[in-house]
Amino acid sequence: MQPGLFVSFEGIDGSGKSTQARALADHLRGRGHDVVLTREPGGSDGAEAIRRLLVEGDPDRWSPETEILLFNAARRDHVEKTIQPALARGAIVITDRFADSTRVYQGVARASLRPLVDQLHDLVIGLEPDLSFVIDMAADVALARGLARDSGEDRFEELGLGFQQALRAGFLDLARAAPERFCVIDGARASEVVARDVAARIEARLHG
Repeated sequence: MQPGLFVSFEGIDGSGKSTQARALADHLRGRGHDVVLTREPGGSDGAEAIRRLLVEGDPDRWSPETEILLFNAARRDHVEKTIQPALARGAIVITDRFADSTRVYQGVARASLRPLVDQLHDLVIGLEPDLSFVIDMAADVALARGLARDSGEDRFEELGLGFQQALRAGFLDLARAAPERFCVIDGARASEVVARDVAARIEARLHG
């Protein structure tokens, strides 16, 4: 059995990462791969229950410290119930967000809590993606997109443009620090162009 491949999509709210995660899953399934498409927070029954606590309600509902604990609780269940079993059977797991979002949202943009984020990750998660795509675009454009969705899950968008700008800088800093894992993709292009770019890079990884 071939070992599984763990791929994450990251980026600011409204960047199009969810669309690109779905497009890549469809592309790989069309080529005969066993693909699990999932998301965070969520991806398992327990994690989806925690998701509602995190993405709905007043922007000041939780302190950054409480958010970190909730995200790690959801992620632990996600890893145990969904990600690890799929990787063990050799599947390609594609997740819309993973630990890098917590590093940026709670560890950089909202408070200087990155050491706590990293310590908890090492203690209770201990898993990193093999490849992470950052779908990058201007924060003002992405924010307008995100708010236009009116999804009811816009707690983070409601924190405003300055917050989204800090998030974008945080994701780009992570990518610069670990170029062997990250691939920054220009998300300002047409979605089908972005999807072809992502597909070409994953194919190079699979067959390189």
